[in-house]
Amino acid sequence: MIHIKDLTFSYTGSPPYILNKINLDIKKGAYVSIIGENGSAKTTLIKLILGLLHPLKGTIQVQTRKIGYVPQIMETFNSQFPITVSELIKCHMKILKIKDKASLERCLNIIGMNDFKNSLIGNLSGGQRQKIFIARALIGHPELLILDEPSTGVDIPSQREIYKIISNLNKSLSITILSVEHNLEAALENSSQICTISNGNACLYSIEEYKKSIGHKN
Repeated sequence: MIHIKDLTFSYTGSPPYILNKINLDIKKGAYVSIIGENGSAKTTLIKLILGLLHPLKGTIQVQTRKIGYVPQIMETFNSQFPITVSELIKCHMKILKIKDKASLERCLNIIGMNDFKNSLIGNLSGGQRQKIFIARALIGHPELLILDEPSTGVDIPSQREIYKIISNLNKSLSITILSVEHNLEAALENSSQICTISNGNACLYSIEEYKKSIGHKN
């Protein structure tokens, strides 16, 4: 699904590189959580995969154009912006040139938020807004879903619901998941693989391999 070879990047265009000769192979159907310290370039990596940034060296091959993206809540517009759930998703449908009106209800049903389609985004809780952004990302039937810290700013019960939705998208709909995570326990519970980023380097582990590497007790 995603093939990264010798990826090198810095925002200045010169050393020191925040990503240095990274090689990753993420298979179709995987659920990969990206973890690392603050400032380790986790979000930079997904922006490179999305094509929002471009490598200085190396290549990134993504074997699908059907990609959904859920940014951090803090990166989205002001929560008081006067727009309803339906209007938000319809705007995205217009951008993607999707005219099938059933797409709206289909995506809201998947995340259990169809009853909120006429609600103002600003009146929703953080967890509810995050679910709506996931629904928006599902417009167009993505084969790859990329999320940036999906549980940030979300209460614990809503976090559980959100990870249940993401896991279901992966297992039931066979959507490949790539998620930047600060929630290690959720990553270990739901992912099939862990990608660590540290000092410009990236390593991909199975869950069991990663647990052994940190001495995690089941």
